[in-house]
Amino acid sequence: TIRHNMTDKIQELKLIPSNDPRILSTIAPFNDDMLKEFNFKSRAEFSKAMFMAMKKYGGIGLTGNQVGMPFRMFVMGNHLSLNNGEKHSCWNPKISFKSDDEVMMSEGCLTFPYLFLNIKRPRKIQVQYEDDDGKEIVRDFEGMFSRIYQHEYDHTLGITFIEKVSKLKFDMAKKKAEKMYKRELKRAELVKSRQT
Repeated sequence: TIRHNMTDKIQELKLIPSNDPRILSTIAPFNDDMLKEFNFKSRAEFSKAMFMAMKKYGGIGLTGNQVGMPFRMFVMGNHLSLNNGEKHSCWNPKISFKSDDEVMMSEGCLTFPYLFLNIKRPRKIQVQYEDDDGKEIVRDFEGMFSRIYQHEYDHTLGITFIEKVSKLKFDMAKKKAEKMYKRELKRAELVKSRQT
């Protein structure tokens, strides 16, 4: 448990492995009664735990099922490079419009460390979601927030970004990811050997 301001205790959320069936499962619509079952008092408390986990793992988006929670929600943003730290907690998210104009961009995913894939997605979207107070929000996203929203929304449907590319492209990216992981492991071992 992480202590926050010495009075609040925030549950520490941990990423589940990519082969866990919850990653590939569609998440049922969320209702507030579900929070008690997992020892959360409010949506805001769960969002705070999600933002803490996202920061810990170095992400800019995180969905409930990535940390094993059956909540149809995700958090995104909270990074200075994204509109000066703008952040969103999106409960029961929907996409009502996608532009025909698409953009190819490299994406990563906390569920698949070191793996980066070029994915084509609509440039602009119009979305609906509930915030931490249960208020319905309707807004347009473009640029990085459009991309993150679509990636995380896919997670709520049990779809991962590896399903958006061919097997050949996935296999090439996987080999590159394995090399990066081995390089990082060697670097960590070197640092550790210098400390002893």
